[in-house]
Amino acid sequence: MNEIKGISITRDASLKNLNTYKIESKAKYLARVQTLPGLVDLLKYIKTHQLNYFILGAGSNIIVDVYFDGVIIKLDGLNNIKVDKNLITCEAGAMMGSLACTSMNNNLTGLEWAINIPGTLGGSIIGNAGAYNKEIFDSLISIKILDENLKIKELKKEDISYSYRHTSLQDKPLIILEATFQLEPGNKEESLALVKDRQERRRATQPLDMPSAGSVFRNPPHDHAGRLIEAAGLKGKQIGGAMVSKKHANFIVNTGTATSNDIKNLIKLVHAQVKEQFNVDLVLEQNIIDWK
Repeated sequence: MNEIKGISITRDASLKNLNTYKIESKAKYLARVQTLPGLVDLLKYIKTHQLNYFILGAGSNIIVDVYFDGVIIKLDGLNNIKVDKNLITCEAGAMMGSLACTSMNNNLTGLEWAINIPGTLGGSIIGNAGAYNKEIFDSLISIKILDENLKIKELKKEDISYSYRHTSLQDKPLIILEATFQLEPGNKEESLALVKDRQERRRATQPLDMPSAGSVFRNPPHDHAGRLIEAAGLKGKQIGGAMVSKKHANFIVNTGTATSNDIKNLIKLVHAQVKEQFNVDLVLEQNIIDWK
């Protein structure tokens, strides 16, 4: 595997700095992809040797397990962004913040909401990421994927079923390579002013000084998960190193020693308490990754 061009391999790799909860986790192999041919060759090797693999984006919005006996694939090198008039094409490994900045710098509007999304494009499309009543499918035109037979295919937006924080891509054996968006002409200064205002509000209301993975639960119809969790008296509730944030109740933070089990057990407790007190069945927004 070390001889595959366009791939950098690390054995017994720590994933602590590759997930936003900063959970201690390891993988047998970590493969950083720099080129598309390298990715294809890596997947051929994985298939031939019957290895498990997992595509890891920015490690946000997920709760990783302790050890992965396989290959963690990072699409770091696939991060090019191209602008053609009001069309913008972005590779899967690029961060959403970079995509948003590029669009604003080219006086295009429609992706300002994505400036603080701590994820890659690929993961954001898989989960239909969004903020401020916007979502990634609003301006999406098409995506390119690598299918299970290692063939590159294009899917139009109309070919994909999607809803709030969900898409039909989630359970399919495919890898997103890039996406194209159609945006509207905008004004860079106006977009930057909007972003600055939202960033200030975010700093004032969210626990950005502690490791987390963003909102834990989806907001139920006509209510907010954070309000319900706070009303249940759970702000500051702690299991091991995992704690319900004292600043925003719909965030669980790592106080320094949290394990994946600490976080999962705290999620179960919060869900049960809100269900018992308010008869609201909160839906988990974060993804629990079970590698066993």
